[in-house]
Amino acid sequence: MTLTETRIATGTIQWSAVFAGGVAAAAVALVLHGFAAAIGISVSSAAPTWRDASVALVLLSGLYLVLVALVSYGFGGYVAARTRTPLGTATEVGFGDGLHGILAWALATLITALLALAIAQSAQRLAAPSGGSAGPSTTVAGENLIAFDLDRLLRSDKRPEGDITYTRAEAGRILLSGSSHRGILPEDRTYLVRLVGTTTGLAPADAEKRVAEVTERAKENIARARRSAAILAFSAAAAALLGAAAAWFAAEAGSRHREGLEPVPEFWDWSRTYRRR
Repeated sequence: MTLTETRIATGTIQWSAVFAGGVAAAAVALVLHGFAAAIGISVSSAAPTWRDASVALVLLSGLYLVLVALVSYGFGGYVAARTRTPLGTATEVGFGDGLHGILAWALATLITALLALAIAQSAQRLAAPSGGSAGPSTTVAGENLIAFDLDRLLRSDKRPEGDITYTRAEAGRILLSGSSHRGILPEDRTYLVRLVGTTTGLAPADAEKRVAEVTERAKENIARARRSAAILAFSAAAAALLGAAAAWFAAEAGSRHREGLEPVPEFWDWSRTYRRR
């Protein structure tokens, strides 16, 4: 037994094969997600927020996640089985190779999660204010969901004097509270009307009307964001589970091809050699 093998009841786990399958699955998934990102950029709106994303587009994105999982994890499971050392017996073909496919699926999932985390952290750093890190009183978690609503709320013909960063953040926190079960509290709504009137110079009646309109829009946009996030999160989880099944069955198919129990399809026959005539 070598250092790359671990003995189990059903045979040996060859970690080199698991690593090959996991890396192959992660690479295919990365390429397919790259195509999806390019298509998404080409069909998406140039609006500063996500508000133009339709439910149909979100559902289509979820179905694409499932398709990517089936293709990439299936390919990784097959690679893990084909790169495993031939056993020379059919007694361990099946469960042992399926286990290799599951391990390759797990490794590819971890690699994908690490890449997604690194991309998210890079995007967060790029989105940070150029003047330095802002304190907690001048930042709003999820402000990108209601960024355009805040623009509408504080829009004025005359440019406000001084820095309104804190004012904008404070208004954003109040608007975000509108998506809670209790909604915006009456005292917070009254304060927001005064804040808008002071910042924009609107009359109290006009400020009240603007707050009512923007609050309703922000609430709808946050609800849409929640629905979209729920659909995509459920699709990602379902895709991962289906990907595990695809990796298992693809690994079993690869083991039968490796052991010569079934003829290898021509496009999978990597061991073919060509001779000059």
